[in-house]
Amino acid sequence: MASSQFRQVKLNNDDDDDWRTGNSDDEDPQAKAKSLKQTIVSNLDAKLARGPVENAKLTRHAPQADYTEFSSGGGGYAPSTGPLPTGPAYGGIFQPAHFGGAPHALPGLAQGQGVPNPAPPPKPAKFQVSAAAAASNAQADGVAQVTQSLSANPFMQQQQQQTQPSPTPKPQPLTNNPFLQMNKTPSQTGGAPYSAPPTTLPQRPVSYQPQPQYVPAPAPLQRRQTFSSDPELSSVAQTLSSKFPYFSPSEVSTFHRIFQDLDSDNHGWIHQSDLASISTKAGEAATSVLEKLQKLKLLSTGNDGVTLEAFLAAVSELRREKGMSAAGANKNKIVLHGATSENTTHTINEDEKQSFVEHMNQVLGNDKDLAHRFPVDPYTMQIFGEVKDGLILAKLINDSVPNTIDERVLNLGKKLNTFQMTENNNVVVNSAKAIGCSVVNIGAQDLIEGREHLALGLIWQIIKIGLQARVDIKFHPELFRLLEDGESLEQFLKLPTEQILLRWFNYHLKKAGWGRRVQNFSGDVKDGENYTVLMNQLAPHLCDRSPLQTRDLHQRAEQILQGADRMGCRKYLSVKTLVEGNAKLNFAFVANLFNNWPGLEKLSDAEKAQLDDSLFNSEGTREARAFALWLNSLGVDPFVNNLFDDVEDGLVLLQAIDKVRPGLIDWKKVNRPAPIASKFKKVENTNYVISLGKDMKFTLVGIQGSDIVDGVKTLILGFVWQLMREHVIQTLKSISRGTEITESDIITWANQTVKLRSGKNTSISQFKDPNLRTGVFLLDLLNGIQKGVVDYTMVGPGHTEEDALMNAKYAISIARKLGATIFVLPEDIVEVKPKMILTFVGTLMALDKSGTLNR
Repeated sequence: MASSQFRQVKLNNDDDDDWRTGNSDDEDPQAKAKSLKQTIVSNLDAKLARGPVENAKLTRHAPQADYTEFSSGGGGYAPSTGPLPTGPAYGGIFQPAHFGGAPHALPGLAQGQGVPNPAPPPKPAKFQVSAAAAASNAQADGVAQVTQSLSANPFMQQQQQQTQPSPTPKPQPLTNNPFLQMNKTPSQTGGAPYSAPPTTLPQRPVSYQPQPQYVPAPAPLQRRQTFSSDPELSSVAQTLSSKFPYFSPSEVSTFHRIFQDLDSDNHGWIHQSDLASISTKAGEAATSVLEKLQKLKLLSTGNDGVTLEAFLAAVSELRREKGMSAAGANKNKIVLHGATSENTTHTINEDEKQSFVEHMNQVLGNDKDLAHRFPVDPYTMQIFGEVKDGLILAKLINDSVPNTIDERVLNLGKKLNTFQMTENNNVVVNSAKAIGCSVVNIGAQDLIEGREHLALGLIWQIIKIGLQARVDIKFHPELFRLLEDGESLEQFLKLPTEQILLRWFNYHLKKAGWGRRVQNFSGDVKDGENYTVLMNQLAPHLCDRSPLQTRDLHQRAEQILQGADRMGCRKYLSVKTLVEGNAKLNFAFVANLFNNWPGLEKLSDAEKAQLDDSLFNSEGTREARAFALWLNSLGVDPFVNNLFDDVEDGLVLLQAIDKVRPGLIDWKKVNRPAPIASKFKKVENTNYVISLGKDMKFTLVGIQGSDIVDGVKTLILGFVWQLMREHVIQTLKSISRGTEITESDIITWANQTVKLRSGKNTSISQFKDPNLRTGVFLLDLLNGIQKGVVDYTMVGPGHTEEDALMNAKYAISIARKLGATIFVLPEDIVEVKPKMILTFVGTLMALDKSGTLNR
């Protein structure tokens, strides 16, 4: 009877764990039980010494539980909380009688009567498996449970003490791996600064008598279904960065997000084949990371899975071997590695990222479409996941330059598909160009892919443009007081915003009787003295000069920022960035101070009369802005801020000509590089520009190179306009396989598209047709290019100026949504500016014929 029971025990599918008794039926049952127990324990020790059991059929991880010993039903292990599971590993089946002894009797029960166990709790949904897989799991779990129960059963322990007083010492597996020594201090493990992640996810604990109870390793990070505001994410990042000091919390947050994206099945781990896409961002080759994972025995789930903690442990060891310092040499910098090349790295400033995110939390936190996504944690990399769909960046652009984007064209919703995100980001990129951002190397796909350095650079440009937009004499006529002796207002207005703010700063320092002056937003302000005097001059009732008596720079900086808080201007700067002299953040801080506390005396009527109104209302101002933005979109260097000043040496115009008509320029004839001090060499360059213009059949009557050097506005505008029109024509020519395109051809195409493809009756005869002012024809044209892109419930007849402006704004935003680079303003359409409307329609024609639109 007893021997037949032994033959009923299932064999493990793992050949290494296969065991057989080899005893005959008439063998002594006591000796048979003793031999069986010793065989099981020996095999279990050998198994533990080489690592966790691997079962190719195992399709899930067993749920983790906290196990404690109990004696009901024969001894074993069971969860410390919740219902008791059944099975041979938990007692109630293998009674002493099974091994030839007397049955165990509990108080109140008859001898031989066991304690029945309740039904096992249902498995969570994520662990449900097929019937075949469940059978395989049960078989694998059953053998492991038998070995645990038999080795821990107190009846077997009693027999062992009687028959074998000196138990064989048990092996200590994996003691030479510092990453897997969970219960030892760093000094005991050779100074390893972190403990190991679990090697199998998860595994049941095994106990030896009389050995202390096993403490399970922490469960892996759980995947979040969407990457949005999560107060726990920052704490997780902080915890893991403390455990793995070679990573900052922001880096940990970034890798956590990448693991989420790659772990589409919500396993809590990624396949080792995905290492290539994440290792490069950590600055390591995928092969090196995989080798280190294998060496440290950190792979799980059949040697294919990699958990986040295992990845961090492997990269930490690689960084330690390279001699890198923990947490990086510069805690202000986050080094990111390109996805396409392991040799490409990009650096972003942690302090700047935090400051920009805090700004966005403040200005966008109450937006009706975004409120559920704010606040964003500034101490993690969360923002780069949030901006992927384009909504936040589009709203930020409108905050900086109101009404740039007609928000009716944006795709809203909590979860957008790739096509919808592409449309939103087309609007973002093309609108950013229109407000003056340099986005030559930024496309919609870059934002969707979460390229952190590109996204952060764009965010800074948008914020900066918003800050400096009001540092303008149109909003603050009192800036007239900053003119120096002999300086004209026109010369003053050509100054970059940074120079105007520095002049304003020094104006107040001089007025306060302070001897120092500032020449930059870094070294000259980092000690806080100049800020103390400036703020006392602007708001003496809120800020005094007591910080000057504080010797500790950090304490002084905090006092300054407390004063800024009383002024309502504590923004952008922190104690750390003030003392370190971060130029970007100091610029933002000073611009914010100016916008809220300019502190300049109002002008009298007589002084206002001295202002030249032509500087505000000149015919060429709007065109000059559009032409400058167009030149910047070509990627010219340097960036064009003032059209008439920045083209005077001819180099920007020559670069533009080379973009429009490649190969036309002989660069050996050009005086380079910039800046060119000699006027003679500037004239040589601009004369060459005029010569090339004549080769392109431009109308250039009475214009010479010296006119460009001297900044003659009408002549410069005329030349750049013809160059911009040539760009549109050449683009259409290349699409039409060399066929010459005229303005008449563009008008014919537009009318046919409206009539045949949009089914509308509007038409135009020329680009100065009065019918264009309503904006309806342009909307009909856009609807013809892509059917259904215009929501006509939002289109008015355009009879009033307000109605016409709304239509024009809607048309411009739809064109940008489709991917067109448009520099036209709504006012250009309503006022029917033929030059600008030609570029608008010509750009749409080129987009339509390029075949890139999805119809």
